Amino acid sequence: MKVLVTGTSGQLGHDTMLELKKRGIDCLGADRRGEKNQEFQTTTLDITDKEAVEKTLSEYHPDVVIHCAAWTNVDAAEDPANLAAVRKVNVDGTANLAKACHQIGAKIVYISTDYVFNGQGDKPWQPDDKNFEPLNVYGQSKLDGEKAVVDNTDKYFIVRIAWVFGKNGNNFVKTMLTVGKNHDEVRVVNDQIGTPTYTPDLSRLLVDMILTDKYGFYHATNEGGYISWADFTKEIFKKANIHSKVIPVTTAEYGASVAKRPFNSRLDKSKLKANGFTLLPTWQDALSRYLAELEA
Repeated sequence: MKVLVTGTSGQLGHDTMLELKKRGIDCLGADRRGEKNQEFQTTTLDITDKEAVEKTLSEYHPDVVIHCAAWTNVDAAEDPANLAAVRKVNVDGTANLAKACHQIGAKIVYISTDYVFNGQGDKPWQPDDKNFEPLNVYGQSKLDGEKAVVDNTDKYFIVRIAWVFGKNGNNFVKTMLTVGKNHDEVRVVNDQIGTPTYTPDLSRLLVDMILTDKYGFYHATNEGGYISWADFTKEIFKKANIHSKVIPVTTAEYGASVAKRPFNSRLDKSKLKANGFTLLPTWQDALSRYLAELEA
């Protein structure tokens, strides 16, 4: 098996490459900047360049493309000056990959988000729920990316995730560690509910998936229950032995961000179990491993 992974300078793409290598699977990382990596082989690829995508896939001829590359700056996506760029990456780039995969008979894994839903209520979102109502530009672009996959190929896994953290990049955990060490107290929202996703754990699941033909829509976050960002911060500080006080506040009290954020990021993962996939460990366990990795 040969696997091409896009977005390998990011958290998930990086860890997916490491998981593939660990299992002895032939893999190639692709990134628009063509950043060299001592841990795995990479190539330069701009997914918005249709001809470049076709050429790379034709030459490498992967059995699977795991598509992790995306515009992920949610607030910057709201800037009218960035709208075209956001769609070019998240929609057009995804369509280019899906079409090229279809041409060579390759599977594609598209990483999506709970932001395709409206973030209201308290019921976990089902993977096959079609009640889409994105709150912001980023969510709409990821939903349109899902449609681009479905419309252009049939061998796909669309995996929605939330609250991602990993070693290779910036994330909420790293931010809170810095803030907690430099402030006596920190205000964190307590009315946005979800579950964190640790990239090494998610990478293991993605590789498990591509070894099957159990195509379709899935939700994947760590186990351990649903929590607020404030709850998550308290656990981060507890495990990192940081004594900063967490002040829970509502989203309204915290102050509006540029882009609307979902209150309900709960994702139902039962379809994973129903299809024989091993669920991710608890987020509490993942956080402990992550903090140990940062200290190593």
